[in-house]
Amino acid sequence: MHIIGTAGHVDHGKSSLVLALTGTNPDRWLEEQVRGMTLDLGFARLDLGDGVEAGIVDVPGHERFLHNMLAGAAGMELLLLVVAANEGPRPQTREHLAIVSYLNVRRALIVLTKADLVGDEELALAEEAVREAAQGTVAEHARAVATSSVSGRGLDELRAAIREELLALPPRPLDAPAYLPIDRSFALQGHGTIVTGTLMQGRMRVGEELMLQPGERRVRVRGLHVFNRAFEDVSAGSRVAVNLPGIDYREIRRGMTLGAPELAPRDTLTVCFRPPQEALSMLRRRTKVRAHLGSAEILGTLVFEHVPERAEEVEATLHLREPALAFPGSTFVVRRMSPKDLLGGGTVAGVGVRIQGAEEGEESPEAAALADALAASGRAPLSLNELAARANVRAERAAREIAALVEDGRVLELAKPLAYLDGVVGTRLLAAASETLAARHERAPWALGLQVPALARAMAVEEPLGVRLLAVFAHAGSLAQRGVWWSLPSFTPQLSKEQQRFFGGVLAVAPQTPLVPVALALVLERIAASKVEGLADALETLFVGGALVKVSDEVYRRSQIQQIRAHLEEMLRAKGELTMAEFRNIVGTSRKYCVPLLEWFDATGVTVRAGDVRRLRQAVR
Repeated sequence: MHIIGTAGHVDHGKSSLVLALTGTNPDRWLEEQVRGMTLDLGFARLDLGDGVEAGIVDVPGHERFLHNMLAGAAGMELLLLVVAANEGPRPQTREHLAIVSYLNVRRALIVLTKADLVGDEELALAEEAVREAAQGTVAEHARAVATSSVSGRGLDELRAAIREELLALPPRPLDAPAYLPIDRSFALQGHGTIVTGTLMQGRMRVGEELMLQPGERRVRVRGLHVFNRAFEDVSAGSRVAVNLPGIDYREIRRGMTLGAPELAPRDTLTVCFRPPQEALSMLRRRTKVRAHLGSAEILGTLVFEHVPERAEEVEATLHLREPALAFPGSTFVVRRMSPKDLLGGGTVAGVGVRIQGAEEGEESPEAAALADALAASGRAPLSLNELAARANVRAERAAREIAALVEDGRVLELAKPLAYLDGVVGTRLLAAASETLAARHERAPWALGLQVPALARAMAVEEPLGVRLLAVFAHAGSLAQRGVWWSLPSFTPQLSKEQQRFFGGVLAVAPQTPLVPVALALVLERIAASKVEGLADALETLFVGGALVKVSDEVYRRSQIQQIRAHLEEMLRAKGELTMAEFRNIVGTSRKYCVPLLEWFDATGVTVRAGDVRRLRQAVR
């Protein structure tokens, strides 16, 4: 098995493409959300027939790209570069290409989505623009396929191209020591602790003993699942859920690894490093970095004998603050401490033992005074002027020193207004918030998480400060935000079987009226009368996750909205405009539902009203 990953600008149709390729039911939150061992990070199985299959991951927006791609999809080998034909490559397209150039990606395909919205000339211009953006990357000579997830155009051609690329990939190293970076750990009722990840190399077997690193904890494999199918043994390239008895899932965090005893973590690595051209000015002989290896993000220092002057491969030494499991050939990516710009990446050439003092540098008296002042201030952030006064340091010098402390990870920089907090205090506050969230996730796995007031109480800070702290933690990837809800990054809400049955019954679709919604008032009435635990939180989860859509006072399944939109766009592409009566005829529902629906499509940017008719908004542009 191989791993495929998507990359591209937000709203360019990545999720719709994965759905069209895999056939994954968009309503699986309602029918079969938790069946066996649920995998995280948006992976789905792609079966191309004749024994050719792959795991495919749908990569979301840019901020989550690094944490999901670098943590959960570091083992991907085939890239689907997704670009909307009606927009062309955007900034995130280029950023994603730069990042995957340092991962394990071997081959690529360019997928021009929404091809049904443009003519042949515009399609050709879009492909030309993508090829210009892809110069010097793994997608430079990639085959391009024009597709439409609505009409089905090009999907068979794309499946054939994916199959061809997969068959051309070199085999994974099956005889190497097993190495699985963990991207998620959770408890499953009746099974115990489950960890998930991509098996990068080697094999795993039920009953064998492996090492949980760092920490040298010996664990036994009780069960193995790949996309909800049980196996006695699995091989490299598989997305694996591993059942580990005798250990609490809270002892395992994203960034740890499950591997063969032959592999040991190290904190000093000899690396072959290649920077992008735009990062050269940011590099120093000793550069503080955020290093991404496997599923881990670890602070460290990248040391050069001579600072690179060209965007070419050089040898360097990577000193890590925490040991990580790596071996020759492992890929890595490094970013600045703050802002988190991409500095480059490469491969591990060798491992070594830390030389005492290799990372630490001389600290100025001014930096020490600033750090002491922040430590004494505790949970109370200090502005630059307040900090300079308490440390008896001129503001100009304090600004330079505090910037270095922020980059080094010893100080947190808070926004709105700008202020600073001791890094040790920040770590404790993050731990308090994370522990509270972990307890919430265990107690109510169907809920999205917690809101700011609850987390501010957990950190023992006022809500305004809680908002600023949570923003810093989210920016660092330590916490995740979904609207007003906060969670641990690896957490995915899971409805209970009773909740699935409840919503499946309340929102059942009648065959004779497949596009008619259910009144929200009826859903709330049924929730109030039911004894099933957590239904109100579960309903919020379904709305926020997009499995359900609220239009006025009615509730639609996502599949209903997708069908209605497909009918609407097909009619508008054919006729250019349509009236309310025509829309009512194609949808097959009454004016009671059609008026709010068209207003909803106007509000969400699909259509625009012109008198008594609607037109496609993109066509108007």
